[in-house]
Amino acid sequence: MWQEKENGFILSVRVLPNAKRSGIEGVWNESAVKIALRAPAVDGQANKALIAFLAELFKIKKRDISILSGETSREKKLCFQNADFEKIKEILLHQLQAKR
Repeated sequence: MWQEKENGFILSVRVLPNAKRSGIEGVWNESAVKIALRAPAVDGQANKALIAFLAELFKIKKRDISILSGETSREKKLCFQNADFEKIKEILLHQLQAKR
């Protein structure tokens, strides 16, 4: 699901566009965080919404999140730079536990 790297970490996500609301939905295939987004998967709207959602959730700058792979796929790898991995992991685990 996540992998630490120098000066940041990588997070695997599975995006569910066109949802009724945006939010963390759980874990997909034990390998990615499932995230619902209200935005449609058209013209990069879902990608922009994903980055904005995660930046707000984790209280970091949007520019510190980039899409490494999966730009046109539901399955993406995101790179977080200059972010506190432990803080983000804690927020993410709290969100995932709330979905159980």
